[in-house]
Amino acid sequence: MKIAVLETGHPPGNLLERFGRYPAMFQRLLGDGFEIESYDVASGELPAQSNGHDAVLITGSPAGVYDPLPWIAPLEDFIRGSSDRKMVGICFGHQIMGQALGGEVVKSDKGWGTGLQRYRVVHEEHWLDSVREIAVPASHQDQVVTQPPNTEVVATSDFTPFAALSWTDRRAISFQFHPEFCPDFARALIERRRDVLPDPDGAIASLDAPNDSARVAGWIRRFLTA
Repeated sequence: MKIAVLETGHPPGNLLERFGRYPAMFQRLLGDGFEIESYDVASGELPAQSNGHDAVLITGSPAGVYDPLPWIAPLEDFIRGSSDRKMVGICFGHQIMGQALGGEVVKSDKGWGTGLQRYRVVHEEHWLDSVREIAVPASHQDQVVTQPPNTEVVATSDFTPFAALSWTDRRAISFQFHPEFCPDFARALIERRRDVLPDPDGAIASLDAPNDSARVAGWIRRFLTA
């Protein structure tokens, strides 16, 4: 299955050298059976709408979807014009899909959500399993604060009400959290942001607990291949 990964950012500093780029993280997350081609969206690269990819995956980014960057509007146009193929958004990808398709995203006054975050699964989808709660690494300050039209809230928390969305008028799902982050990468990212986070030690310690990243990877695989 051919996946166009829209790379909207890179791991900061030496984390890029230590852990690789985000498309490689998603290749490891999805496993065999997926052929990934990456596009550096921040440098102006977007796939043609008729390029033969079966699905699109939009990565996380240090940018905000509300930032006045020249590549934001073309990416939103691409999202709106891609209703005929499957789409998955992660963190920034979740937010830009939400904004492009009628929701609202802001820098939340709740502050940073980092470390292992817990979410309640509140809506049935064919690509889910029977679990009612998940724990997955997260790293975000921005949030979707107005639910986009034609969506169902799949997962939620008190901190992140719109943590996972499924669109009813197109083949699209999105997640605020980061199933592609291994615990070591999530720890290293928190260390880099230690000076701006409210409880970096607590966030790092939380990552020692079991996580459901592999479960969420299964959700994404089932969504893509169903």
